[in-house]
Amino acid sequence: MAGSEAAWQCVSAGVPVVLHEMRPKTGTFAHQTDGLAELVCSNSLRSDDHEANAVGLLHWEMRAAGSLIMEMADRHKLPAGSALAVDREPFSASVTERLLNHPLVTLERGEITGLPPQSWGQTIIATGPLTTQSLAESILNATGQSGLAFFDAIAPIVYADSIDMNKAWFQSRYDKGDTEEERTAYLNCPMDQETYEAFIDALLAAEKTEFKDWEKDTPYFDGCLPIEVMAERGRETLRWGPMKPVGLTNPHQPDVKAHAVVQLRRDNRLGTLYNIVGFQTKMKYSEQTEVFSMIPGLENARFARLGGIHRNTFINSPMLLDEQMRLKSRPDIRFAGQITGVEGYVESAAMGLLAGRMAAAQAQGRDLSTPKNTTAMGALITHITGGAAAKTFQPMNVNFGLFPPVEDVKGGRRNRKTRYKAYTDRAKADWSDWLKQ
Repeated sequence: MAGSEAAWQCVSAGVPVVLHEMRPKTGTFAHQTDGLAELVCSNSLRSDDHEANAVGLLHWEMRAAGSLIMEMADRHKLPAGSALAVDREPFSASVTERLLNHPLVTLERGEITGLPPQSWGQTIIATGPLTTQSLAESILNATGQSGLAFFDAIAPIVYADSIDMNKAWFQSRYDKGDTEEERTAYLNCPMDQETYEAFIDALLAAEKTEFKDWEKDTPYFDGCLPIEVMAERGRETLRWGPMKPVGLTNPHQPDVKAHAVVQLRRDNRLGTLYNIVGFQTKMKYSEQTEVFSMIPGLENARFARLGGIHRNTFINSPMLLDEQMRLKSRPDIRFAGQITGVEGYVESAAMGLLAGRMAAAQAQGRDLSTPKNTTAMGALITHITGGAAAKTFQPMNVNFGLFPPVEDVKGGRRNRKTRYKAYTDRAKADWSDWLKQ
């Protein structure tokens, strides 16, 4: 995501790019194709609300900057209520086609096992969440810093025609969405208390994936915890997380309030595949099919893909990078995407957008300032390049807590809705000014 966006921003500015992709010569646990910008976890780019949500604001800023990722996400959008979900295979194919057909892009397939030589000139390392061990070790050897890493998990995908619609129903939470498709973008599977308690017991007892010795002390990222890890934190945790029953009414039993609800979101345009929302897991495959069949409506579900878990690597960016995302010890190298410690598809692509624009400007002898931290882009880059404490640095999604506070209105504090609108109005004005450079 970040590398594709960075390349696009460079060539859009007239700067030629050599794009390196190790697949298919070297594969990963999570990737299934050799396409660029392949979505390996969820197919959701999260909220598209640009007035009251920090992720939606990031969408807005990227669109205003001519983002390739956002253009193709909009082209291959699927109904998902107020969220932006995409049909993952045509999305990746479109990104790949647009870049490979550009006259300033040269694609070279093959693994890069160490830091690139200075003779390459301006270089951006955007290796995504699955940086190879050899390159990661090369980075750590060059920086002299100990690495940080976390596990990321993949949610299972179910064939739609194997879901029992006598128990499940279509509805977005609180009926959100402007169209009927969006208001019915999710499939819901209800649980009563007895079923929920039995499900939690099975989840806790299920056999889990064994980690390698070097992975065992790696912390999880709280924004993408496996469901069994959430269950270990308390039996009610899932009911307050991905299985919360609020904002939903079961048409099969309208007078009965569900104790918990499992939601599934459309994963392709045809509506033949649905992923189980928030159900990232490290259970073994045989255990997954047994445990997930306890969910009402999924008793006979067939899985197009079961869940999995892999190790994500990121650098200590506040210590290692300058405000232009350059490695302090090697200013010819920039980092972008999830390896910098941002978390999420959109955040990763956004840092690719900034890195691409900054590298292009430097190649052309232009000065390009860092965007203000009042913008979503600026808040993220400020966080990873010094706003966060290096000693406790952890991956971060974009959120309004990274922005400078807005001033209170006369007569008292703003309510949450007007406060968020004030954040986004300020950000849009400042981002528009930054784009004029």
